[in-house]
Amino acid sequence: MSVRADADICIGAGLCALRAPRVFDQDENDGTVVLLEQPDAADLPAVREAVDQCPSGAIGLDAG
Repeated sequence: MSVRADADICIGAGLCALRAPRVFDQDENDGTVVLLEQPDAADLPAVREAVDQCPSGAIGLDAG
């Protein structure tokens, strides 16, 4: 699984950074999503929750 993050779609809600802080952060200038690293197996549950809760659809999981 790989994570994608689109700062152009992001509204800066920050739920991703709260749910999976090892994987996501927020840009200090505009609050949009920053992908820190691809998740390992231990991070996947939190990342899935973050994807489900993202109000703008700016983050997602891709197979492969």
